[in-house]
Amino acid sequence: MSYKLNISARKEALIKLMDEIVKHENEIIQALYEDFKKPVFESIATETSYIISELKSTIKNIEKWAKIKNVTPSIFNFPSTDYIVKEPYGKVLIIAPWNYPFQLAISPLIAAVAAGNQVTLKPSELTPKTSAIIFRIIEKVFQHQHAKVIEGGVEATQKLLAQRWDYIFFTGSVAVGKIIAKAAAKHLTPITLELGGKNPCIIDETANLKLAAKRIVWGKFLNAGQTCIAPDYILIQEKMKSHFIDFMKNEITNAYGENPKDSPDFARIINEKNWHRLVSMIEPEKIITGGKTDVEDCYISPTLIEENNLDSLLMREEIFGPLLPIITYKDEKEIDKIISKYEKPLALYVFTDDTKFARKTILKHSFGGGCINDTVIHFANKKLPFGGVGHSGIGAYHGQLSFDTFSHHKGIVKKANWLDLNLRYAPYTNNKISTLKKLLNWL
Repeated sequence: MSYKLNISARKEALIKLMDEIVKHENEIIQALYEDFKKPVFESIATETSYIISELKSTIKNIEKWAKIKNVTPSIFNFPSTDYIVKEPYGKVLIIAPWNYPFQLAISPLIAAVAAGNQVTLKPSELTPKTSAIIFRIIEKVFQHQHAKVIEGGVEATQKLLAQRWDYIFFTGSVAVGKIIAKAAAKHLTPITLELGGKNPCIIDETANLKLAAKRIVWGKFLNAGQTCIAPDYILIQEKMKSHFIDFMKNEITNAYGENPKDSPDFARIINEKNWHRLVSMIEPEKIITGGKTDVEDCYISPTLIEENNLDSLLMREEIFGPLLPIITYKDEKEIDKIISKYEKPLALYVFTDDTKFARKTILKHSFGGGCINDTVIHFANKKLPFGGVGHSGIGAYHGQLSFDTFSHHKGIVKKANWLDLNLRYAPYTNNKISTLKKLLNWL
């Protein structure tokens, strides 16, 4: 059965998918906990409920998004009817990450199915419990020629990348993103790369430090810092540093208690390999607070680090864990110098009550998206594009843009036959050239 142009079949499949997710929501939440102790609240907010909301929106809007769009004809094509047809690319490969293993697997799948593609989904092998339940749900809902799941590790991914696809959608690290791009280039396959980067969080002297600390603690330590848009480092005006640190310590305690290891609201590092990578970044003498670790539990406590070396191991790459370096600055020039040292980030945050400074900052620097006086929440608005720039990613999605990402927009001109202007046809006389120039000047 072909789903290429059958909107009703796509919609029916998405309704079945939503029913299965709702039916198995508790199992999904349990799988996420077993994979890396993801808190129930975070699993609901950032995984299951997010996806259910996205399904409802897509089911409601699919006919509108897929509709042929009429556009104003060019005067050079007069008389004509011009329009855009959205057609599926064809065979789509989606490679999902481990940090939000349900959301970031199912979200692009929803869009690819809605747009009429045949989908092969490769979930992360680092979250086996979640991958297994994704497999069961997709097997129950879809026929294989419509959507299927391929489980496995690096070898399975390599085999998939060796095949020819019509579109590839990848979420993960910059290093693997380069591998994906290289494989796609062999067949000139279009791609979306949702990557990451060193996301700066700027705090100036006018900021509400207490509220800033509360919002930063939430955004940074959500999912134990394993979020591509989490603040990666703090840039704070030097005279505000000590007060800000006090507020941060209090907010960490308010959120996770005196011993975050005992908190049901703090996740674990995904595996020992990543745990060792993160621990190797910690220089004990720089720890402000936190720094507690347990390899058997893959635990690292929320940790603030005083950093003055922009070339330290902590500052060489995206941290992707519960370590937060704090760097001071004196003036705007120093902010610019520090941010420009690194590749364009996926997110940028600025805390300030100075509207001019906020606007100047977001216009001056290139980044995927961000917030003024908050962190992470821009991800939740389906009307905002989500994606990176430069090393932080290629392409964007969310809401209707997700449907458009997985659709080829085909431009069509339907020319009328009742009039055929002679201007464009040879021979190109001087009179025609003169008329053309006048017409172009008028336009």
